[in-house]
Order: sequence, then C-alpha cells, then structure tokens
Amino acid sequence: MSSPTSPTSRLAYIDWMRGLACVLMFQTHCYDSWLSPDARQSKFFMYSQLGGTFPAPLFLFLAGISFALVTERLRQKNLRPFTIARTTIRRGAEIFALGLLFRLQEYVVAWGWAPWSDLLRVDILNTIGLSMMLMGVLCWPALALRRKDSVRLVLVLAAAGAALTISLLTPPLWTTWRPDWLPWPIESYINGVQKSGVPRAWLFPIFPWGAFAFAGLAVGFILQSPWAREREAKTFLALGIAGALLAEFAHWFDHRPFQLYSSYDFWHTSPQFFLIRLGLLMVILFAGYAWCRWGPAQRFFSPLILLGQASLLVYWVHLEFVYGRVSILPKHADTIGTASLGLLIIFLAMLALAFVRTRLKGRGVPLPATPKPAIAH
Repeated sequence: MSSPTSPTSRLAYIDWMRGLACVLMFQTHCYDSWLSPDARQSKFFMYSQLGGTFPAPLFLFLAGISFALVTERLRQKNLRPFTIARTTIRRGAEIFALGLLFRLQEYVVAWGWAPWSDLLRVDILNTIGLSMMLMGVLCWPALALRRKDSVRLVLVLAAAGAALTISLLTPPLWTTWRPDWLPWPIESYINGVQKSGVPRAWLFPIFPWGAFAFAGLAVGFILQSPWAREREAKTFLALGIAGALLAEFAHWFDHRPFQLYSSYDFWHTSPQFFLIRLGLLMVILFAGYAWCRWGPAQRFFSPLILLGQASLLVYWVHLEFVYGRVSILPKHADTIGTASLGLLIIFLAMLALAFVRTRLKGRGVPLPATPKPAIAH
C-alpha cells in the first residue's frame, strides 16, 4: 500500500474520514467501557457519547460513496449491468460474512458468559455488508437503462429516495408496525429486537442505519458526474453548504408544534436526527476534502489517513482490548483521567498496528483484508 504522502490510487479524503470515525469510535468505546458509575454521570461522558453518534454513520456513508465510485469505474469498463451488480453484491456479501465471523470470534472469546444469541447480533459490519448488497440490487435496473445519459441521474434519485424511505419508515417499524411475526434473527435486521422482542438502540439494523449508506451512494454518484468532476472543489463546497442547511432545517422542523409521528425516539429513530447527522456528514465530507487537498494531510504524516487505510483491522482488534477479556483497564471502575490515558494507549497501539498492516499488505502476511477502497479516476 502506498504511503499517504506519495501518489496513490486511494482517495485521501475517504481514508481521512474513516480515520476520523476510528478515533471517535475509540473514545466512545473506551469511556463507555472503563468509566465508573460516578464518572458516567458527568457532562464529559455525555459529550463523549454524543460524539459516538457519528462513527457508524461515517462508516456507512463512506461505504455508499465508495460503492458509487466502484460502480462507476466498472461502468467505464463497459461491463454488463448483471456483471456490475454481481461484483458489487458479492463484495457486500464478503463484508457480511466477515461480520458473521466477527460475531463468532466474539462469542468464542467470551465463552461461558456470553449468551448464544450474541452469535446473531446485528453489528455494524453486518449492516454495511447487507446495505452494500441492497445497493447492488437497487443499482441493477438503472444500469440497464437504454438512455445512458440518464443512468446517473436515475441512480442519484433512486439512492436518495431509498435513504429517505428508510428514515421515514423507521419510527413505525420500531413501534406500531413492528414485524413481530418474523423470527427474531430476521426482525432484528429491521429494528434490532435481538432475542428480547424489544428494539435495542445499541444495535445496527437497516432501519435507520442503512439510510446513511444510501445517502452516501447518492452523494458518490453526484461526485462522479462530468459536471462535478470538472468543478470538483466547488462541488464539495456546495455539498458542505447544503449539509449545513439540511441540518439546520431538520433542527427547525423538529421544534415545530406538529409532529409526523405520535411516537418516536429522537436520538435513535427520528427522521429529523437522521437529517441532522446526514447534514453534518456532508460538512465533514467537505472539511476532509479541503484538509487533504489544501491542508497538510498529505504533505506530512497523517494519523487519520493511516488509521483509515486499516479501519477494519483496528475496529476488529481494539474491541478486545476495550470490551473483551483482555481489556487493558478494569471495566466500569476508572476515573476520566485514567480512562483518557487508556484511550491514548489504544490510539497509539492501533496506529502502530495500522502502520504494520499497511507496510505488510500484499507480502503474504496473513492479516485480515480491509474492504477494497474507492478508486480515483
């Protein structure tokens, strides 16, 4: 893998944003696992968990952008729509299989105290993989359109429509429209009920999480339009401004005297919170692009880009040292200062792991492979 400062086929802002998601994920998991009950009552913990609402949306949003870029690259090779769909769906199936393998590993490591239902828990890798498969299915009919000049517009509208539909359907699918007639392992992919029969907010069902992937898919196809590629900087700036306006509109709408639903959870199922986070993701997208193009991100060593290049591996490994049996600090027993020191150790250790991973990739070292990135044109 090329170093971040040399010419590379990877899109630097995507790696940078993945790295940002990793850092936010580290702090969320470390403070959640290690802080004592008293420390968990502080505003510090509240704000750390508020930052924790972004890693999963970032990973899914970037998966959608990367999916669009890969699909566009395959289109330029004049491959048949069926071939493109098969390739992208298979890639999603591989990520989904990795998610199942991760759950199996976690169950074996926690043997003796983890319930067997944890094997079927819907985690972020499962949702990314399933979302990619669904995106492949969505793109297939549009790719077969005879009017090739309208394919990209149809793809943007279809992806945006899918994101909005998922968001709007989430509140009733968690409450009044719950498909409780389905076996719980299947229903859990819709609303995260797990075995309890009650939706669990810490799981990652398609509703609402898949909406971020489809939103990223729409943004990715916008970025690949000839107009946007000729005006790249202006396009990213426009997306950032649009994101800020979208977040402000959603916040304003949520404070109106009327509501769309009689029952919903703002922090977990509401379309308003989805739109706020989506708007902020678009702002972060512009910030990441600007930092990597005009800032020092690629001129000097960038920890975020390095973490982003090995995001799957560091996600996989850090959980064992934070939540697992080999946690480096006692769980639910530490002060903010001690937990912060542990967070620094985790960050440096994962940075070293990412460095080794990127240096050894492709040389026969048996390390788990990261999902293939988007390819720049």
